[in-house]
Amino acid sequence: MTNQKDVSNAYTDQFNRKYGEFGTKFEFGSNPSAELWNGRLAMIGFLSAIIVELVTGQGVLQWLGIM
Repeated sequence: MTNQKDVSNAYTDQFNRKYGEFGTKFEFGSNPSAELWNGRLAMIGFLSAIIVELVTGQGVLQWLGIM
């Protein structure tokens, strides 16, 4: 079982890292860098779906011919 001090140190270590370390390198696994890239790609996909719907008047699945 981890004690409170170990958890506190982990958060402090993450807090002290520069943002550029997270945003510029691509790493696999569950880490802050991968979570940032996942969020960025999700935002691009969501925005693309909205643009397709506004331009064509159809949902993405209809536009792709799936439905």
